[in-house]
Amino acid sequence: MRTPFRHIHGHLLWSTTSQVWGLWRVTPLPGGYLPARVHQELLGRVASLVRSMPGTEPRLFVLAARTDPGEIAERMVAGVDWQHLPAWAQTCAATVDLLTGQEMHERTLWLAVPLASKKSAAGISLGALYAELSAVLDLPPVPVSEADVRAAVEEAGRVQTSLGGGLGLRPASPAEIVWMLQHAVHRGLAEEPLLGDAEHSPLFGSRVRDGQLSSPSYADLGEIRLAEGGRNLDESTKADRTPWWRSGTSSPMGRKWLQVESEAGTGYQAHLVLAELPPAVAVQSADVLAQLEGMPFPVDVAVDLRVVPAKKAREQVQRKKRELLDQAEQYGAQPTGMPHSLPEAAGDLAEQDARMARTSVEVEVQSVTVLSVWGPDAATCDGRARELSAALSGGDYRVERPYGMQEELFALGLPGAVRAPRLGQFTQHQLSEDWAASGALTLSRVGDPAGMLIGHDLDSGTIRPVLLNPADAPQVNASASSAVIGDLGSGKSVLEKLVTSAVVDRGGRAIVIDRTPIREWASFARAAVGERCQIIDAAQARISIDPLRVFGGPVGAHYALSYLTLQLGVGAMTAAGAVLHHAVEEVSGGPEPSMSKVLDVLTALAATGSGTSRADAAATMADLLRIVAGNPLAAMVFDPGLPAVSLDGDMGADMVVVTTTGLTLPPREAFADVEVLRQQPLEALIGRAVLYLIAAIARQAAFTDPGRFCLVELDECYWLTSSAEGAALVHEILHDGRKHGAGVFLGAHDEAELGKDSGLIAYRFLARTADSARAARGLRFLGLDDEDEDLIRLVTTGLSPVGQAGREGEMLLRDPRMQVGRIKVVVPPVARLRENIFTTPGRSRTPAEGSVR
Repeated sequence: MRTPFRHIHGHLLWSTTSQVWGLWRVTPLPGGYLPARVHQELLGRVASLVRSMPGTEPRLFVLAARTDPGEIAERMVAGVDWQHLPAWAQTCAATVDLLTGQEMHERTLWLAVPLASKKSAAGISLGALYAELSAVLDLPPVPVSEADVRAAVEEAGRVQTSLGGGLGLRPASPAEIVWMLQHAVHRGLAEEPLLGDAEHSPLFGSRVRDGQLSSPSYADLGEIRLAEGGRNLDESTKADRTPWWRSGTSSPMGRKWLQVESEAGTGYQAHLVLAELPPAVAVQSADVLAQLEGMPFPVDVAVDLRVVPAKKAREQVQRKKRELLDQAEQYGAQPTGMPHSLPEAAGDLAEQDARMARTSVEVEVQSVTVLSVWGPDAATCDGRARELSAALSGGDYRVERPYGMQEELFALGLPGAVRAPRLGQFTQHQLSEDWAASGALTLSRVGDPAGMLIGHDLDSGTIRPVLLNPADAPQVNASASSAVIGDLGSGKSVLEKLVTSAVVDRGGRAIVIDRTPIREWASFARAAVGERCQIIDAAQARISIDPLRVFGGPVGAHYALSYLTLQLGVGAMTAAGAVLHHAVEEVSGGPEPSMSKVLDVLTALAATGSGTSRADAAATMADLLRIVAGNPLAAMVFDPGLPAVSLDGDMGADMVVVTTTGLTLPPREAFADVEVLRQQPLEALIGRAVLYLIAAIARQAAFTDPGRFCLVELDECYWLTSSAEGAALVHEILHDGRKHGAGVFLGAHDEAELGKDSGLIAYRFLARTADSARAARGLRFLGLDDEDEDLIRLVTTGLSPVGQAGREGEMLLRDPRMQVGRIKVVVPPVARLRENIFTTPGRSRTPAEGSVR
């Protein structure tokens, strides 16, 4: 094969036909789960991009770059000192083992635009002819002067300026341009070069020397053999001696693939071309090129475009209408009459003419679209081509795999190559809006560039790992808080444990409030973190969480007053609240402050001012508080003999789990009615107030070291957000966590339980939610259309369907970049993590749980 490269200077490519191309890497637009308004806005941006290129012949490449498990491991350790984090190194190694052998790729977009030249069309043609003759006769090519280079650079700048408004464009590097060729050559081979290596490579670039452009040799890139319908060596040797119908081999007409043989091995590729579009298609399903991402194998797309200005396109439409009119008159003279297709074609032309007349900036896009699949052997390649053809035919798209044209279709996917003239028969005519709806420039993806592996993307047919890095969010001026919503058994706790353990293993801290009766978080922490965890059993009253003793000063007084108003059910601006405020202020300003002394002050105040309203309020508060203090569940607040918990000692471990088994809460329904809440048992009211105090201590401990990320885990957070004081605490963590290097992870069954500040949460997960009303609120929480019946059906029945093994852990995720995707949570095959991470009763811990599928 002859390499189409002659010179590569920056992102400019001089082809062997003397044509100069500018190549850019395109930042794809978000796709997938988008509200209709956002979807229309993105289509308008793509249409605007196409309309900015009238009279040009750009070429779009959508290439599936292979992803290596080692690349995922590098992204998992980026930004952390993994050599001093053995637990995280173990997880990364297990992830590599998990992903080894999986077919992984990343969808990348590239735009190549031929640059205008001052040479005449005849001069360009002569230059191309000389380039062909020089290759055959071994003559030196026509040199490229420094002036030509400057002119090309200026023209490329003008092109990028005109294109940059619609999409994000980055000039491609010489190594990336060469990678595009190497990727095409090595499809189906294990030795395919990695795009990640090309992104940082300084090789393959040309330089100006002595007034002329000088380039390294690109001849080795074309050292491959192309054989359409090629067979294995033993088959071809036998067939050389015997006709195919006698040798037992298949007919050449049935071998519609391209055998590509290089030094790295032999791969098989099949190239299909889009031959016919449906006459009409719904906008929601028109993104056929974006839907290729859902195939269970990678697909490359090359689109050769001819952008025709509206005036010229309308002339062509008028000519076609006159031709149809002539045909109608001819058929009218025949007894059979005209075919039914003629009126339909006339209607389509009339609609197209009207749409082009509506605006002068409209253009017609004449495109030739090639789809490429591949495999390590001919059978795999052929099977994938048939599956792709069947999938497209289901949407009324007709594709062909033309025999005898596989090499020409292959060449169309190479930057700088010339489109073969006979490929023009597959040209499709669309207006810019219709072509934009095909989804060539959109990509559905979710997650952060680096961080912890939480699973893989279900919107991709092949394995596409999903990484999250909440610890890095404060460094990029984003919130590090997360929330997961879903029914019981939908996988919330597994996700929370996976993220929490990863934060700790990556060098951060975590504080967990474990409200489960079986102390599941304590068991998980001991197994996953070992000696780096600290378990505090709050209900056993072995330590004191008295805020006046733990914090002291104004901070302690603030939390003490909030605790008392919550515990006693009084308002801060009432007479009783004023009495509590006076007592707390007096005690906090004295020696050795404690909550037991607050009770003493209230008792003294009631005795000294008998008969006054203030004394009556103090007496009432003292009586109620005496009842609370006498309960064993409140001993951790009012017993001055217990040692006080320390923020840098007890709460300073890598992972702190505060278990609250024994502390009960009012039922969720009681929080909706103040009178019903007041009638709850004393144990439930004490449990509610004590849990608030524990959460306050967790908040303060998380904010002590801004240089080290800390995650506060609050599962079933309704017990905190249902009260004004608890909601204020969550509000404080959400608002100030970023500045202190901390974040909160909230678990809930309903979006309403997250509180009024749920809009500040960056990482949002929605698991299976069977109730339609709650599912709609969850979709609104993700920023999706809560009235979309398909989305509601997905959340209620399509995520982790009950009883279907292997479907556990499916969720919708919205990341801080506003990307939404459907993911499956995967637990790495690490024994210490999987030992106690699952809560399903009787679930066996088999190795299959760590598989990707």
